[in-house]
Amino acid sequence: MTEMMKTIMEKIAIVTDTNSNITQEEGKELGVYVLPMPYFVNGEINYEGTGLTHKELYEKMYAGADVSTSMPSPGDVMDIWNKALEENDVVVHIPMSSGLSASYEAASQLANDEYGEKVLVVDSKRASVALRQLIFDAVTIKKAGETAVRMKEILEETWNNQSVYLSLDTLKFMKKGGRVSAPKAALASVLNIRPVLKLQDEKADMVGKARSMKAAKMKMIEAVKSDMEKYFSDAYDKLILMGTHTGSEEDGNGWLDELVENFPQFKREDILIRSFPISMACHAGPGSYGLAIAKKLIL
Repeated sequence: MTEMMKTIMEKIAIVTDTNSNITQEEGKELGVYVLPMPYFVNGEINYEGTGLTHKELYEKMYAGADVSTSMPSPGDVMDIWNKALEENDVVVHIPMSSGLSASYEAASQLANDEYGEKVLVVDSKRASVALRQLIFDAVTIKKAGETAVRMKEILEETWNNQSVYLSLDTLKFMKKGGRVSAPKAALASVLNIRPVLKLQDEKADMVGKARSMKAAKMKMIEAVKSDMEKYFSDAYDKLILMGTHTGSEEDGNGWLDELVENFPQFKREDILIRSFPISMACHAGPGSYGLAIAKKLIL
């Protein structure tokens, strides 16, 4: 093991937030601290996992509720770090990609100002189920006895071991959140366009469009198949296929059926299906779908 026995086996706490699609219960099983992300509905603050269900949120969005997201407060972040440091030597904090949220920048500043080397913040360049897999990779690194510094290095070096696509049923909610212009949203509505986005290089780029969600989902499926051949052809046995949605349980099961049909190399029970994290669902809106492929880290 060396490196001074991995710095005398420092005790590492892994911290993430609910943008990782990891619930509090799953966090306890993994030994990971999970920070609930805040969001607002008609000015009232809620926290993912303790507030509204996804179904209740979508009903309010359809009804015209004013929905917005927010970063966790410095106090909430410090509370979870302090709790983690009660039993550990160092915290490795892994929030959503810096290109999709200001949480990374805010956490980095807070760590530098208040904690020094006690807290390391990782720029995951991931979100939702892809971020979830990165947390599992962090657990693998921890079990291997690596140092916190090395964990941060490995996670940031392997950020591109994933490919993530997203298709929105409407740009209405992106417009409300100020993430797309009103003219662009209006044009998409008039033309009945479902944009297909790829989350890459710290941002979301439009890589296609379709006239129906069925066609948009097929574009995502084709894109992931292409990426598997281009970038992951030597790692099929290490790949995790993951689908996301902002719909009902029935919608999720239907998406799973489509993925089983189109990716026969994956067993049904090995394909992960999750609702979008609420922080993302607030901007994507109901009726959206996502598809991701990620390579498990093997040390």
